[in-house]
Amino acid sequence: EAHLNERQYFSPQGIFLAIALRWFDEQGVGAAVLEVGRGGRFDDISVVPNKLSMFSPIMLEHPDQLGSTLDRIAWHKAGIMKPYSYAYSVPQSPEVLDVLQAEADGLGAEFNWIAPKDMGEYIDTTDKGIRMNLGRYGEVTLSLLGRYQIANATLAVIGAGNMHARLPGIAHGSAEYVERIRAGLADVTWPGRCQKLQDRPAVYVDGAINAESANSLVESLEERLQQPVISIISVPSDKDYRGVYEALGKVSNSLILTETARNPSLHFLDAKEALAAARPYNENVSYAGSLAQAVDQAKQQAGTDGTILIVGTQSIVADAMNLWGESFEVI
Repeated sequence: EAHLNERQYFSPQGIFLAIALRWFDEQGVGAAVLEVGRGGRFDDISVVPNKLSMFSPIMLEHPDQLGSTLDRIAWHKAGIMKPYSYAYSVPQSPEVLDVLQAEADGLGAEFNWIAPKDMGEYIDTTDKGIRMNLGRYGEVTLSLLGRYQIANATLAVIGAGNMHARLPGIAHGSAEYVERIRAGLADVTWPGRCQKLQDRPAVYVDGAINAESANSLVESLEERLQQPVISIISVPSDKDYRGVYEALGKVSNSLILTETARNPSLHFLDAKEALAAARPYNENVSYAGSLAQAVDQAKQQAGTDGTILIVGTQSIVADAMNLWGESFEVI
């Protein structure tokens, strides 16, 4: 802090980053993956001299902070690239790809766009996840429920291959390398992301806060939904709460709206406004003051054979982790 001028400050995210990097050094970590927060160009993570940048689907997120157009948001995301580094992206809209390519060209970085034909392909669901085709790795079992994880897994495997080229160990072209990748995908966990918390009734939690992510959640779980379906929704007022209400309203017998006090910077519609906003998408709507109250109501409606969906901001996901006695270390 002694080196900061009056226009600079050490943010909470910066403190977390400093602790993480120190811990990585102490543990002798050879390769670390860091996820940026909002945006990227001005995120604390961008100070790390990374050799590889990876871009998952870029959509209209945080428009109040990043801008109201895809190309502007892509500009913020592109800021994580470093000179003479590598970058990979899943298929994006043309305007996003143009921004990413221009940033890479300006930095002398090697940018690679993964063609749709090289993306993993969905096969079917399993008891604990999904099966997909993934090029040289064949039919792969992915221990995650979300269909969108196919794109994430494809990107991760390609990124791992790039990093692996700079690390000692198993030969990249060997059968053992392929099996290690397959084993990793079959054993990966992502708590709070389309995660099943219990059976009878089945309870799932996910951090969807806009129409696109909520529709993807519905698509991912459509074969697993047992009637009646009760959705608990907690989306702040500055996010796409109507999009989430509409997506879940179509597949739910009822909606229970709630909020969380975990993060004081979040703001929610008051009960009357929230109910009015949700009723066009589902007539059976109620409001609960907390997640615990909402879950009690949902269990009464779902019985033992139904499905409860808990969907919204990461703070409500954290509330769910707490309620079910799960670890906070990954949230």
